Amino acid sequence: MATNGMLKPGVADSNGKNGGNGIAQPRARRPARSALAQAMNGELAPNGAQSSFSSLRSERSTPAPPDDAPPSVKATSAARRELRRKQRIDYSDFRGFFTLFWVGLAIMVITAMLRNLKDTGSLLSFKQWPLFTQNIWELAAVDVLMCASTALSLPLHLLYKSSRGLLRWEKLGMAVQSVFQAAWLWFWISWPFMREWSWTAQVFFTLHTLAFFMKMHSYAFYNGHLSSTLNRLTDLDRPIGPATPMSEAIRYPKAYFNLQPKPTPDSVHSDEDDTHEQSTPLMHLREDLATELTSPMGNVTYPDNLMVANFADYLLCPTLCYELEYPRTPTRSYLELFWKTLAVFGCVFLMMVTSEEFILPVLDSSQRRLAAQSADPTSHWVDGALIFAETVSSLLFPFMITFLLVFLVIFEYVLGAFAEITRFADRQFYSDWWNSLDWLEFSREWNIPVHNFFRRHVYSASRQVKMGRGLATALTFFISAVAHELVMGCITRKFRGYGFILMMMQIPFVAIQRLPWVRKQALLNNVLFWVFMIMGLSLLCALYVLV
Repeated sequence: MATNGMLKPGVADSNGKNGGNGIAQPRARRPARSALAQAMNGELAPNGAQSSFSSLRSERSTPAPPDDAPPSVKATSAARRELRRKQRIDYSDFRGFFTLFWVGLAIMVITAMLRNLKDTGSLLSFKQWPLFTQNIWELAAVDVLMCASTALSLPLHLLYKSSRGLLRWEKLGMAVQSVFQAAWLWFWISWPFMREWSWTAQVFFTLHTLAFFMKMHSYAFYNGHLSSTLNRLTDLDRPIGPATPMSEAIRYPKAYFNLQPKPTPDSVHSDEDDTHEQSTPLMHLREDLATELTSPMGNVTYPDNLMVANFADYLLCPTLCYELEYPRTPTRSYLELFWKTLAVFGCVFLMMVTSEEFILPVLDSSQRRLAAQSADPTSHWVDGALIFAETVSSLLFPFMITFLLVFLVIFEYVLGAFAEITRFADRQFYSDWWNSLDWLEFSREWNIPVHNFFRRHVYSASRQVKMGRGLATALTFFISAVAHELVMGCITRKFRGYGFILMMMQIPFVAIQRLPWVRKQALLNNVLFWVFMIMGLSLLCALYVLV
């Protein structure tokens, strides 16, 4: 089972991850010897040589002393460098701004409560609450059935694996699986439309369906590749003939988990490697095929993973890319699980307050004004454009808050809670996307699980069929844009294509921002990223609701 992959406590991996708790954390750097100690030991770089400290901007005003300088001069210079470096590091800690963010939201809620108490006599008014309770029991039952139906991939794969005829994966197995997945997706996406669910239930179910579709696709296609690899390995046990394929073993793209074990120097130079170098091409091929069938940690080998328990564990893990085995933490923290669960409900509450107080009133008012403007024969189209522009500007800040709350709910709390439940060790679900310089960088860093899936099963798969990098990137954006348009259609019950067009427009913008001169303007690119991000959210809402 995949649950056997546990990191040993108290051991750091080769990437500098903290092996004490087995959780992927920022890379721990080796404690460097202080500049003062280096200076006293005569280790400062001589004049003309580039010191290891010369790259720090805070030290450029402190030139290195000459080689024949007295030890006191070297020590003073080194102390100045060290103090400047520490000062610069202290200014890079923005943890307090995270606290300020929550304090600001608390002030927003208290202000809204006081205003509602004065106007209506109640602290808060949740007009949208019936939408959350509508269809809730049907949603729960259908969602369980949807999740359980993905398990059909397991008996289907056992059929592909055991077949010696047309149903082998490399023959018709892949086509049968693709047809099944397309029918599965069409049925579950259509169900909320047929049942006329509320938009809240439909959006949740659609997002959950898309996530499980990606999980099912990864499970089926990776195991399909392994079944073909196993067939090749067993074919080598028979007498080798002209029809026996002797091409190199196909390496399936890995999911790039942060805690994959790395070979130690001792293992790199072991006797097995010397034997491998002296082996025949047949032995070399057999070893490569066997390695492909084994997990990187060496505890699980295909087809031992084809069990219901392994599949259920994979469904609960916060990842969209199937692997034979995942790194695990030794224990789970129930206190951490409690706080993350509580944070989910707190963020949902804040999103409801933001929507009720700052988004819905603006949209309702704009709809009434546009309706009155359209009914007035003396009005000009400029009046409608001004109303639309005012609506977009009024929604800028509320949608920025909503976007940040949605990000925290999904990537920090929900995925973190499931990682705690399953003891999933790789907790890096996002990177510093707020420093993005273009949309391609943002797509890589703000949603790492989805990015890993698209890179493994869309981009890399396209490259394997000799598709160019540009076309493979465009195909990846196209599929992502279709999924985003589907979600917007579920929210507004309108399929206008605004979200699809705006997302596909990111491709030429990325090409422009990757030009050498433009790429150097880091601050300008980050400012443009945030401007387009904030404006795009409110613009999409106004387009779908008002147009």
